[in-house]
Amino acid sequence: MNTLNRPTPDLIAKLSAIVGADYALTEHEQQLPYLREWRDKYFGKTPVVLRPGSVDEVAEILKLANEARVGVVPQGGNTGLVGGQIPFEAGEEIVVSTERLNRIRQIDAAGGYMVVEAGLTLAEVQAAALEAGALFPLSLAAEGSCRIGGNLASNAGGVQVLAYGNARDLTLGLEVVLADGRIWDGLRALKKDNTGYDLKQLFVGSEGTLGIITAAVLKLFPKTVETATAFAALPDLRSVQRLFEGARAVAGTSLTAFEFMSGWCLDIVTTHMPGTRRPLEGEAPWYVLVEISKGTSDGAAEAIMEQLLTGALESGDVLDAVVAASLDQAAQLWKLREDMPEAQKFEGGSIKHDISVPVAAIPDFVERADPVIQTVCPGVRPVVFGHFGDGNLHYNITQPVGMDKAAYLELWDRMNEAVHTLVAQMDGSISAEHGIGRMKREALKRFRPAVEIDMMRAVKAALDPRGILNPGKVI
Repeated sequence: MNTLNRPTPDLIAKLSAIVGADYALTEHEQQLPYLREWRDKYFGKTPVVLRPGSVDEVAEILKLANEARVGVVPQGGNTGLVGGQIPFEAGEEIVVSTERLNRIRQIDAAGGYMVVEAGLTLAEVQAAALEAGALFPLSLAAEGSCRIGGNLASNAGGVQVLAYGNARDLTLGLEVVLADGRIWDGLRALKKDNTGYDLKQLFVGSEGTLGIITAAVLKLFPKTVETATAFAALPDLRSVQRLFEGARAVAGTSLTAFEFMSGWCLDIVTTHMPGTRRPLEGEAPWYVLVEISKGTSDGAAEAIMEQLLTGALESGDVLDAVVAASLDQAAQLWKLREDMPEAQKFEGGSIKHDISVPVAAIPDFVERADPVIQTVCPGVRPVVFGHFGDGNLHYNITQPVGMDKAAYLELWDRMNEAVHTLVAQMDGSISAEHGIGRMKREALKRFRPAVEIDMMRAVKAALDPRGILNPGKVI
């Protein structure tokens, strides 16, 4: 990576003039929301936070920064979990927030697409699609604050990947500002376009290291009219696997979510999070949240859910289950899953792992992982939940009861190494949906083939030869 320069007062003044004084934040108190990650793992510094209001302003900023060899950290809603959106502590990079790029440029529900700017929150994109009579299915716990540009830059997954795919699958076209300030207008709504390399896919998942996404063409789908939501208790992960296979068999593409969590996860949520309660009597080792959606209102979704659960209860794979009788009850069941990330904080320090393994290997992974993590720190408590249907586990490890939090978190690298080594042995991925950022940069080199790293570096060198875009992240 080329050596970068610290921005001079003259450069900061020129950059600030591009966006206007009101949108160039130089006071530390104003900058704080842009400098700290929500879990408080990363704190950064910057001489200025720029909030451009148009793609042309983004282009002017990058042109000047590139000429001056100054690092630029793109930021959306600052909800990332691997530190990719936070500047380093030295304070030598500028932060460019996309939050003012918040226009909906076009919605064509009949054509199955919408064109939106990067600064819209995911919830705003969802609401605009619904108002137009369509569905944008990307759904995350942070959807009220995460921004669509960041979702695309990190290739976000979420709870409906099973039916609709992740952010990469939902993207038809992009508008991107390159490192040298040139604007690539790739806002094409074509479902088929086989003219050369699929350039948009270079930027989806690139975490702001190849260009800044300023707008996107997103796929829209028909609205679901009827949804059946169930919460079930199961005796073991083999039963969870069989229930998933059964759900996929009877529901097909109507299976829109299949989430799972351990019994202790349910304990944590209902103990610490207001407005939650146990939906079933008694306790079980594992729980699943199943959603089946249909585009008709003829009771088909409920009939499929009843067929699934009746068979699973008879076989013993399901111990007990409840089907939501209203939208409010369904929301209460989903709250149990969506509040998991926040609930963990109340149990002390937590070492996070966003990993994936083949779906059929999930039971084996969980069984093999426990003795591995106990070797690193005896008494740790695994928090296991995630998207069973696509093999994505949030395997987070909570400190032993009574252990000093700071002392426990010093084991982060050792614990990551142990878990990631097991994941690699099982042909999995060390980052299923959160990305690499700064947290997993060294692990990426350790667990991906050298030829892949070389290819990534070649792409980076071609699109950002001076290395100004999100320096020190990913590669």
